[in-house]
Amino acid sequence: MIKGLKICGVSDPETLDYILNHNFKPTMIGFITNYKKSKRFIEFEKLKDLINIDKKQVNFVSVLVNPDDLILEKIKDLHFDYYQLYDVNPQRTKEIKLKFNIKIITALTISSKDDVMKYKNYSEISDIILFDSKGYDKSENFDHSLLDDVPSELHKMIAGNIQINDISNLKFRDFIVDLSGALEDQNGKKDINKIDKLLNLFEKT
Repeated sequence: MIKGLKICGVSDPETLDYILNHNFKPTMIGFITNYKKSKRFIEFEKLKDLINIDKKQVNFVSVLVNPDDLILEKIKDLHFDYYQLYDVNPQRTKEIKLKFNIKIITALTISSKDDVMKYKNYSEISDIILFDSKGYDKSENFDHSLLDDVPSELHKMIAGNIQINDISNLKFRDFIVDLSGALEDQNGKKDINKIDKLLNLFEKT
């Protein structure tokens, strides 16, 4: 059984409201907090207003690429349950976790088996390990067979250009599944119909 579902890159109140009021809510929703290269990036003032709502028991995730103390201090009082960290070493990850008393998703970008094995450096620190592609703001693939030897007991998440129709056939049933680009229209805006299809499919899986 798939352990959970994360919808990443939500940036407007209409989409967020739709997801939170759906009959089959995801486990998590991710918000791009400091990576300005992403089309899904949200400026702080907008972000603050966007997530100041009843979360309906859905976990909110701040997606951060190598965050400095300035942005971490800025967001520390927002309603986030997890920080998803890219390009942060284990020592810095531990510092952030302890200082801000926050759950951590460590994102590893994968192109080789060596990249996968880096999870061992974080397994005692992070609450979830995310195995993602090297694309960052772009939805790119990586070879999911590289994850074959990742232990089942590890709390983990998988991303990397996963499509809606992949859900029912996904090999990795003990992962949280993270989708973003697959839920967007040609203009890069979240598509309500695609989100509805995903949430209904996930409920049946």
